[in-house]
Amino acid sequence: MEKSQYNLCAEVIERLHRAGVLQDMVIIGSWCIPFYRDYFAGADYFTTLRTRDIDFLLPLPGKIHARADIPELLKDLGFIRDRLGEAGYVRLIHPDLIVEFLVPEKGRGSDKAYPLPQLGLNAQSLRFLDFLSEKTISITVESIPVKLPHPIYFALHKLIIAGRRLKKEKTEKDTREGLQILNALIAKDETETIRKVINGLPLKWKKTIIAALKKGQANRILEELKME
Repeated sequence: MEKSQYNLCAEVIERLHRAGVLQDMVIIGSWCIPFYRDYFAGADYFTTLRTRDIDFLLPLPGKIHARADIPELLKDLGFIRDRLGEAGYVRLIHPDLIVEFLVPEKGRGSDKAYPLPQLGLNAQSLRFLDFLSEKTISITVESIPVKLPHPIYFALHKLIIAGRRLKKEKTEKDTREGLQILNALIAKDETETIRKVINGLPLKWKKTIIAALKKGQANRILEELKME
């Protein structure tokens, strides 16, 4: 990844940490892939990052411990507030980085943004995000503790949502990233744990994952997991 982009990301993380709000967030999305590097230390794990978006999930948005005006907090770094369409959720845009805040979608869902006045913004609600926060790990970014989804949950989530994407390139990207992490997990001897997690999922999700593996021609993974 570009060093300037990484440095900017690290600065955002540090400021959220200093403001006391990072503890209530889980970093999700493609930035997890380089951040997993230490988890896969010693394994055959290579990654390059090709995304501007960094997504912060608030698993329990109603239980945020601190207040911080995040757009104001990042303003001097060059981030501009961008309110998207009628939905009204807010993302912060910089030429090198886009910061978005997400919350799990509850019930039947809604196109409306989720208000987070204690953070000075509105978040986007999306399905399946509860799954990403079901089990997390802690890593450090420039000595700052950061929560990420456990790699198993990250990879399976990628395969679950891949088929729901409207754009082919998004589907291919999600599938590619999910397979990359699953291969690294298998190389790390976590095959049995992956199998247990998949078998504990709703049948519809399990079928979606198997279909994504078959579509991605991941025959080796299917064989290792003993999935048909």
